[in-house]
Amino acid sequence: MSVVSAITVTVPATTANLGPGFDCIGAALKLYNEFKFTRQEGGLSIYVTGTEAERVQTDESNLLYQAFVKFYQYIKQTPPTVKIEIKLGVPLARGLGSSATAIVGGLVAANQLEGTPMSQSQVMELAIAMERHPDNVVPALLGGCRLAATSGAAWEICDVPWHQDVVPVIAIPNFELSTSKARGVLPSEVSRADAIFNTAHLGLLLRGLETGNGQWLKTALQDKLHQPYRKALIPGYDALNIAAVSAGAYGMVISGAGPTLLALADKLNSKAVEAAMLAAWQEEGITAEVRSLSLDTQGAKSF
Repeated sequence: MSVVSAITVTVPATTANLGPGFDCIGAALKLYNEFKFTRQEGGLSIYVTGTEAERVQTDESNLLYQAFVKFYQYIKQTPPTVKIEIKLGVPLARGLGSSATAIVGGLVAANQLEGTPMSQSQVMELAIAMERHPDNVVPALLGGCRLAATSGAAWEICDVPWHQDVVPVIAIPNFELSTSKARGVLPSEVSRADAIFNTAHLGLLLRGLETGNGQWLKTALQDKLHQPYRKALIPGYDALNIAAVSAGAYGMVISGAGPTLLALADKLNSKAVEAAMLAAWQEEGITAEVRSLSLDTQGAKSF
């Protein structure tokens, strides 16, 4: 192992849940945050650029730095003093895994600075422990679409094939929704019927993503565990759903905890779905950014 003086890490945004896959499935998207760590004498310094940069903490409470420190606590070493430069490309508190990029970025950077004393699997376990669920941090670290299941203390991670004709269309509104608020509206218990419903639909979702079968995806994106409760927190949800499906989307779901909405469409209809979702939110008086993206297959990268 050999320590280095500086490292830059890029981490992709993620979209989690994908309808019935609550807290267990997520996909990495080609939208990135970049973090550069440089060893320096003196104290901590953090500089942030990009959209909403002024809202990011620049002291020891910064989540990226907390993840960096957590790594050193884990290996029982004192963290070095560093300069951190953050370039934001992932919107904050919008359901696109911005916190996961910080956790993964801090852990990967620390591991690289110290000559990789931890394996990727160990970094992943630590990231899950910090985030408390795997659906965002796992694809942010590994890339692609990933399903996570636990067996006791260990995690099993399954790569989910994603057909090239299935296009994620994301609609990012100009308002936020905190994860704690989105979790606060969920019931503490669900019926057996709803549990069975989601189990069946998650299985169909996996096959629909793999094959690109549009009819399967139309059915598979339905959910009874979280979206019926959370959609009331997102103005215009029903209008956007109708607009997206009418324009050719297989269906629409909440990305992560929201408020970003995710539609899945084929390549032929993705642009029409973009336009329809944008127009629907404009009719609600909400400014939004809508774009078609593709999957990131590499996850966190360092150089």
